[in-house]
Order: sequence, then C-alpha cells, then structure tokens
Amino acid sequence: MPYLESLRVFVRVVELGSITAGGRDLRMSPAVASNRIKDLETRFGVRLLNRTTRKLVPTEIGRAFYDSAQRVIESLDEAEAVVSGFSGTPHGTIRITAPLGLGRRMIAPLVPRFCADYPGVEVRLRLSDRNVDIVADGIDLAFFLGEPKDSALKWRRIADCKRALVASPEYIAAHGLPETPADLANHNCLLLRYPRSPEYFWLLQAKDGPVKMMVNGRFDADDGDVLTDWALAGEGIANRPRYEVNEHIAAGRLVELLPQNTPVPAQFGMLTPHRRLQDPKLRLFADFAARETRSYFQD
Repeated sequence: MPYLESLRVFVRVVELGSITAGGRDLRMSPAVASNRIKDLETRFGVRLLNRTTRKLVPTEIGRAFYDSAQRVIESLDEAEAVVSGFSGTPHGTIRITAPLGLGRRMIAPLVPRFCADYPGVEVRLRLSDRNVDIVADGIDLAFFLGEPKDSALKWRRIADCKRALVASPEYIAAHGLPETPADLANHNCLLLRYPRSPEYFWLLQAKDGPVKMMVNGRFDADDGDVLTDWALAGEGIANRPRYEVNEHIAAGRLVELLPQNTPVPAQFGMLTPHRRLQDPKLRLFADFAARETRSYFQD
C-alpha cells in the first residue's frame, strides 16, 4: 500500500505541478508528499521531477513513468469500482468542480447529505468561475453552465438555465432604462471575465433569432456573485441566472430589463471523463445531483 500511495502522490503532483498542491489534494502535508516522491526516486535510482522557477515538471523518465503510473491508478480505481458495484457499498474519492455561485448554492449543500448516505465516499469540491482542464486536473465530475465543446468528455444535460438582465432602481433613475438591445452600448455592463477570456458579448433573444451584442463596462470580475453585488449597489447592468436574482427582483432590489429580449438560456449539466462513467459512486452522485438541482431552474 505505501508504494501505491506513492504512485498516487506522484501522479497528482505531476498533474497539479506542485508537491504542495498534490499533497493537499490527497490530504497530506507537503513534507509527507515530498517523502513519497523521494521514496520512488530512491526505489528506482533516478530523478523523476525537476523544479523550474514556477513549478515541478517531470524529467523524461518521469514523464514515461507518469504515463504508466496513471494507467495503474486508473486500473486500480476501475477494479475498486467493480467490487463496489457488486457489494453495494461504494467507497473512494470523487473530485468535483463547479462555478462559484452555483457551487455554493446548489452543489455544496448536497455533499454532506450524499456522504451521510454513503459514508465510504469522500468528496473533494473545487469551486471556480475559470475554465478548468477536467482531464489534466483529474476531475471526475464538472458542473457546467454554457455550451460544452470537449468531445472527449461525456455531457449530461440537467436543465436550461434562464437568465435575466438586471439593474437596481437607483441605477435606472440615474442612467435611464434601455429600451432596445442597442441601448446597452450606452450603459455600464458588468462583465464576468477571467484572464485570457475571449471577446465579450451577450447573446439576446429577438424575433428573428439570437442577437450577439458586444457590451462594455468599467468593471469586470471572475466571480459571478460580485456582479450581482455590484448591480444591487447601483453600479451597472448584470446578465445573471434567474435563480440568483429572482428573489431580488421580487423584493424590488433589482429590476428586470429588456424582458422582450432576454438572454439566451445556458445549458446546465455535468461533464464526465468517459473512463469514469462505470464508477458506482460517481453514477450515484450524478443521479442525486441531477434530481436535487433541477428544481432551481423551474419557473
């Protein structure tokens, strides 16, 4: 078992580019993770990793070893999944990622409930509004809003996420009410952006089909909840999922704009590497999450 644990540490360190990050992901200290790597290098009498100014990278031998070690770990996980399927007692770790706001509201509350029913399962939940490399980061299940493009992943649609353009009554009083999509060019649009994001536009519904509106604003953030807070503070117009702003609209804190040109709904669902689809604990969590989150998107 110590050797297999060392293999797992090595694989995660290579994938995350850091002994600290790899150890944290496996719930061990950097010192313990570093010792696991040293044990492997001592066992084989070769250097497996080189340290650059920014991160650890595998040596030529380390890269070849990583490819083989990854297959060993995957085969072991698949074997454990088969046993779990027959025993009816799933166990092991599920690595999940989700957008920040959605993850806080919908996914995080599900984790304790699921683990209470399946005490042999551990969940690693990582929340981020940035693009995540699901395969490279070893993610088992990614909740996703938008249009999935990676054909190497299995897409499971849960619901359409309706959206709304919103601003506070104070902002409207100060800057006027946009009456057409073109009027957005004269307003401070609050943008969800992250480093290396593409050009920014909002896709709005119209009589003749979707209309792409290039929008601009003085503020942007990589956390959607920040945009909602800015809108509530009267700083501009935000394009937000309805489940996040319906309560504010009902209370009069926000006003829906251009209801005849609502943003095109985004697909909400889950992305999973094909190799993980037969894992019982993953299927159970996916089914559970789909049932529990679907109600958020109903009118």
